[in-house]
Amino acid sequence: MSEQEPAPTNTGIGEPSAEWREYQGAPTGTDIECEGWRQEAALRMLNNNLDPEVAEKPEELVVYGGTGRAARSWDAYDAILAELRDLGGEETLLVQSGQPVGRFPTHERAPRVLIANSNLVGKWDSWEHFHELEAEGKIMYGQMTAGSWAYIGTQGIIQGTYETLAELGRQEYDDDLEGKIVATGGLGGMSGAQPLAVTMNRGVCIAAEVDAHRIERRLDTDYLMERADDLDEALDNAEEAAEAGEPYSVAVEMNVADMLEAMAERDFVPDIVTDQTSAHDELKGYYPSGYTVDEADELRESDPERYVEESLDTMERHVDAILELQDRGAVAFEYGNNLRGQVEDHRGREDAFDFPGFVPAYIRPMFCRGRGPFRWAALSGDPADIHRTDEAVTELFPENDSLTRWIDLAQEQVSFQGLPSRVCWLGYETDDDGLTERARFALRINELVADGEISAPIVVTRDHLDAGSVASPHRETEAMKDGTDAVADWPILNALLNCAAGADIVSVHDGGGVGIGNALHANNHVVLDGSDLAAEKARRVFTTDPGMGVIRHADAGYDDAIDEADQSDVPVPMRDRQ
Repeated sequence: MSEQEPAPTNTGIGEPSAEWREYQGAPTGTDIECEGWRQEAALRMLNNNLDPEVAEKPEELVVYGGTGRAARSWDAYDAILAELRDLGGEETLLVQSGQPVGRFPTHERAPRVLIANSNLVGKWDSWEHFHELEAEGKIMYGQMTAGSWAYIGTQGIIQGTYETLAELGRQEYDDDLEGKIVATGGLGGMSGAQPLAVTMNRGVCIAAEVDAHRIERRLDTDYLMERADDLDEALDNAEEAAEAGEPYSVAVEMNVADMLEAMAERDFVPDIVTDQTSAHDELKGYYPSGYTVDEADELRESDPERYVEESLDTMERHVDAILELQDRGAVAFEYGNNLRGQVEDHRGREDAFDFPGFVPAYIRPMFCRGRGPFRWAALSGDPADIHRTDEAVTELFPENDSLTRWIDLAQEQVSFQGLPSRVCWLGYETDDDGLTERARFALRINELVADGEISAPIVVTRDHLDAGSVASPHRETEAMKDGTDAVADWPILNALLNCAAGADIVSVHDGGGVGIGNALHANNHVVLDGSDLAAEKARRVFTTDPGMGVIRHADAGYDDAIDEADQSDVPVPMRDRQ
């Protein structure tokens, strides 16, 4: 897209629901409001998304990522809750861009909820047309885990960022990030994981954030160690920590483009430079240089066209500063926010892509083997249930030292937000019984629920940083070996296959963290309630879902994926029949 119309400032969501005000987060305990735990899990996860501890602006239904919503309006939110309470065990609720639109008889093994968010036909798949519909109350931007009711706060994205930085450390420094300084921007719902992910890898993080409230939130939840009064103080503290080999993180209240330019002017070159601002949305996600948050908010209301132009100007400076620091020796990568794409599209800068995205640089070998995020939430609200699952996963995979280290670090350093939750990265890699890593763990959790060692069901989902459920040419599928970056058949097949396998919620979305028209992605939930049916569904879904990552990358010609397919008996028809 070459032009973008300003987004409307009033999308008619209405006043916050009285029910939401009463809930203020997910219900907990073992008593349920719905006819079964599969429906109850959906109700609790929706409310967990809108927990004030979890969401960025819950009173506006915004969960994270600028305008990523959990429901289209407060009336739609109330209607979703009512439908979930009435939903039978052989019915399926349809949710179209955050609004319930139908309920049909299906069968016990079918999904209880099907969700589609923000999807537009190709010719009309632009922010301009999206905003026209949004202003009329006909669509909403669901991000990925906001609109699929799978967001669990910063605790959910932390391991993906940790894994990226761990791989960077292995590639660039033959170890971890000890003594290395990472400069970045953003401390929002997703980006707030960065400082902790850096320090977990024994590095030092300097983060720019324009919103003082976000800095305080990360300090309060222990994702950030300190706040500096100015950049010079931050640089001095960071250098001292790096020289001592001590993990350390510090935030400075300023625009990231200004910070990176100031670093270059001071001849301060960080070891690593990246960014997680909401650059995919130049009006509601990104802040232009030269304004306080309040001043920028006023400009957005009074002159949105000027706001957009100044945001894009700042993005161009932002990219230029990253390129300059890269030229001086910093390791640079984009962390999936479409910053480079915005500058290329709107400023005609092909050199914006002269630094790589994080997936082709560090993550793709894991994707080839179906390895990716497996996240789970305790519907009881009891942290002890998550601690029991921590024990279970390390008992199942005692030889996986990196997994054990991650669980130990998470227990020590990751604060729960809303429903107690955890995330770890597991792959395909079948055992002697043909069970994938994810299936083995899910089945063990289901056994623990059945035996009463876990007090209430666990719901398993994942995020958008996934091996086989995303087409995103500026992120997950950037620089595919066979040039199929933009082929969106794969996430559609992923959603269809997980429906067939029996996932409890299945969703398909346009946009994600890179903006309307730039990605298509799918998600799923499985409720582990201790039943034989849950075990059956888990066995299937946690084979099909990571398996899509293996076949997608095998089809593209990646040797790691072909090797995984051979080792784990994953059929690849066009290759197997040669």
